[in-house]
Amino acid sequence: EDFEDPRLRQKRLSLRAAGVAALLLWIAAASAHAQAAQSSAADALNRRFQEAVRAQNEGDYAKAEQILRALRAQHPGVFAIDESLGMVLASREKYAEALPFLEAATKEQPGSDAAHANLGAALFELKRNKEALAAFEIAARLNPKNAATQQSLGRLLMETHEPARAAEAFAAALALEPSRTDLVLDRAQALVDAGRLDEAAGAAEQFPDAEDSAATHQLLGEIEEKRGNYKSAAQHLSRAAQLEPSEPNAWALGVEFLRHWTFDGAVPVFEAAVKQYPASTRMRVGLGAAYFGNGKYALAIPVFADLLDADANNKLYAEFLGISCGVVIREERPRCSSLAKYVEAHSDDALAATYEASMIIDGQSTDEQQAHARKLLETAIRVNPKLAEAHLQLAMLDQNQTMWGESVPQLQEALKLKPDLAKAHYRLALAYWRTGRKDLAKEEMDLQKKYHQQEQDDLNNRLKQVTIFLVDVKK
Repeated sequence: EDFEDPRLRQKRLSLRAAGVAALLLWIAAASAHAQAAQSSAADALNRRFQEAVRAQNEGDYAKAEQILRALRAQHPGVFAIDESLGMVLASREKYAEALPFLEAATKEQPGSDAAHANLGAALFELKRNKEALAAFEIAARLNPKNAATQQSLGRLLMETHEPARAAEAFAAALALEPSRTDLVLDRAQALVDAGRLDEAAGAAEQFPDAEDSAATHQLLGEIEEKRGNYKSAAQHLSRAAQLEPSEPNAWALGVEFLRHWTFDGAVPVFEAAVKQYPASTRMRVGLGAAYFGNGKYALAIPVFADLLDADANNKLYAEFLGISCGVVIREERPRCSSLAKYVEAHSDDALAATYEASMIIDGQSTDEQQAHARKLLETAIRVNPKLAEAHLQLAMLDQNQTMWGESVPQLQEALKLKPDLAKAHYRLALAYWRTGRKDLAKEEMDLQKKYHQQEQDDLNNRLKQVTIFLVDVKK
């Protein structure tokens, strides 16, 4: 029995009847000169082979393997033995061990499409996709009317990023088994990936009871997204989530809202999903991003703090927690202590240290806390001298301590690194004013007005990057 598809789903595999027949043919080919003696040997060989068949059918793969290895040692080069032994090993997920026997079987009986398909399945499991594809192509060429082989070929072509060819293979399989609804969706997905969106939509709509099929609505949502019809895409994905409540369907809908910055729509989706799927990390990341994008930084803080506590080395969580804690000034921020814990363990993360220092500088801090902030910033600048925000925060700390002249070099360096940093222009204007350079102060204030939108733009750009990251998250 050949494999259903290149993923080698775990199932019981019976020794092929064709293998038994081949074994008997080999036995019959014994020379007439020793016919009587070999007849007895053939009977013994056949009994042992049948014993291996029974062992496998009963799930005793270890016994079947033992018998077949012994037979192969006595009778090398027999297709039935090599094919069967390879299948037994593959059924035990010993793909590397199965490979030489499956390869031998294709050489001993090169006209066997099943042998080539089984070899391709093992190669796929070993991530040797190019060789697996070649094996499945031979199998399909030898027997183009095997729907399972065509489907397996199609799925492997999808794995190797050849969706147009995959669509052809799925179409061939569907022509052989038109009642297979999974093949309808396989073909439609391949057409989507090939960019043939109109054909894909037509194929998806051929799915029986398409209106009540979550999988069809998922696919149509993807098609509409690629067409640029975002509202229609969201409607299809919402319908899919209603028809089949699941973590993947909820994720797809939430990400669709995030992708287009519809945070009012994303927030309730992720809030409900986090309650329904509390073990899903990506749902919590999505919720944090939705809160952040919606300007609900105080709500984002505990989400990212929980994520960081659970994954103490995650720089992304630390960064978003730092940004959120830095934006929220007038509210209690007890969960921001998770950032301090992270920074203590990651002295090489200059950005996180800068966020931690900025919270101290913006708050009601003691002399001891300010000294700690200065140490954090000096370390951050050593680690990353080109981090403009660290130079800005160090200048702000100087200014909080009325060290106006000392703040100027840090602000100049920050603006050298990032000329459109509005807050640095504002702080430099204050420094110039306090040190009597009023003409320079006015110039800096004009620049601050020019770049005043930059702070929000920076947040938006970072959010865009995270949204792109989230769209690619698979689980």
